[in-house]
Amino acid sequence: MVDFLTAHRNVRLHFTPTYSSWLNQVENWFSRIQRDVIARGVFTSVKDLDRKLMRYIREHNQNPKPIKWKYDDPSRRIRPVPSQ
Repeated sequence: MVDFLTAHRNVRLHFTPTYSSWLNQVENWFSRIQRDVIARGVFTSVKDLDRKLMRYIREHNQNPKPIKWKYDDPSRRIRPVPSQ
């Protein structure tokens, strides 16, 4: 890998975690739906599931709140890689 990167200075590799849902806000939203609606629910039909999901979404949209990211351990924050 080092030889290749040395020979091809215009190529840059970027580390991307295989699973990083905390980077993707929609993953947080799906997690909340799973936890608050689906996992706790009893559904008599697909239509019932749809109705309960839509009610949850409407209630959430009436009082939206931004996601507040917390960094308890500053050493785990993503840091930019210095340019070469």
